[in-house]
Amino acid sequence: MYSVGLDVHKESVEAAVLDEAGKLRHRVRFPCTREELVRFAKRHLGPHARVALEATSNTWSVVEVLRPLAAEVVVSNPLRTRAIADAKIKTDKIDALVLAQLLRADYLPQVWQPDQATQARRRLMSRRASLVTDQTRVKNRIYAVLHQRLIHPPIGELFGTKGQAWLETLELDGAGRAALDSELRLLGQVESELRQLDEALAIDGYDEPRVRLLMTLPGVDVAVAQTLVATLGDINRFRSPDHAASYLGLVPSTYQTGDPDHIYHGRITKQGKSQARWMLVQAAQHVGTHPGPLGNFFRRLAKRKNRNVAVVATARKLVTIAYHMLKNNEPYRYAVPRSTDTKLARMRVKATGERRRTGPPKGQPRSKAYGSGGRTRTVPALDAIYEREGLPPIAPLSDGELRMLRHQKVLKHVAQTSRPQRLPRRAAAAEPPQAAGPATSPWRPVQPASARRAPATTPRAKSTQTPCSSRRST
Repeated sequence: MYSVGLDVHKESVEAAVLDEAGKLRHRVRFPCTREELVRFAKRHLGPHARVALEATSNTWSVVEVLRPLAAEVVVSNPLRTRAIADAKIKTDKIDALVLAQLLRADYLPQVWQPDQATQARRRLMSRRASLVTDQTRVKNRIYAVLHQRLIHPPIGELFGTKGQAWLETLELDGAGRAALDSELRLLGQVESELRQLDEALAIDGYDEPRVRLLMTLPGVDVAVAQTLVATLGDINRFRSPDHAASYLGLVPSTYQTGDPDHIYHGRITKQGKSQARWMLVQAAQHVGTHPGPLGNFFRRLAKRKNRNVAVVATARKLVTIAYHMLKNNEPYRYAVPRSTDTKLARMRVKATGERRRTGPPKGQPRSKAYGSGGRTRTVPALDAIYEREGLPPIAPLSDGELRMLRHQKVLKHVAQTSRPQRLPRRAAAAEPPQAAGPATSPWRPVQPASARRAPATTPRAKSTQTPCSSRRST
């Protein structure tokens, strides 16, 4: 069996071929094109040859060409190939020869080779990350145009509808106006590309059960779920949730030598995909207000240490929970029904255009709040939402989980997720939810304090309250 080492670059490939005795038989350098790769493979490879190359930007395209023409193609981790990474004398010829020697000795640290679907998903998420970076740069340049002229935006959300209208009508000098118009055109183009890509991700995610499963996690939308699925790939290749967290670089670094009782734990390793780690950290930012055990973990850690530590620790907790969800094919059992229903419905509408009928089912009477002016929304129980969206059912709680929920004082939230709720809309959304059913009290608008203090003999012409305030919400 021959051992072939390839040092792959963007423009060229350096190859070293060893025989079974470890003797160098051929040394070839050729352009890194599909035609030249096939020509080299037909001349030097075959069912008697194994090939090794390091992971780089175009590795998987090279692997796709060589896999049918060789007995085995091995991709090594360049960070763990210390004979190459730590070499004092480093050339393309030496790197190719070292790869061939390590392959012949079966001492080459390999990486997992993703399938075609995972590779395509990774390319999509990489493109989305690039577009988001371009969007941020354009927005920063717009802020720079304003700051250079000592202009402070009077609108909080500068890139919303009102902010865009203000920017388009802002009076500036000639150079400033030209720069601002140029940046606004660029921003519109980038946002248009982002919208099209998000629609493609929603269509792909709707057909991928793992994406819809992960979207039940708090703070995880289509983009985060797609990134996590693309990065992790086959969940069975990880031994444990700690292994998955280590793969994403969310575990603390450890140093111990000499004295086994003296171990130093430092910052997280930041190994693996930085894009996936960043997306998880962004998702963890929204967990602080979650009423379930995950939000309780965030708030407790933020109070004991600080918010940054809590965010990173929650990001690792998200990976741990995601591992168990994918392994057991089970959605998140402590999700907030309203936000989860909204996320899944939004993806369904983007992917299929299907909008489901709202309101009470046929044969069921209207809500008692009907006609009162108060707008309400009935949110189904969490298991009903999962069943409607085609997700697996929630497994029963074990005794250990019940003890944990009781200890963290979140049993009330779990009980609310198990039954339908009637929630007020918009301005009244801050009111506590009420269970839907015959025992539910009707929704009543809250009368302002000034109206409650006003005497009954106040002349109607001088009243500042909305007429018929008892029938309509203010």
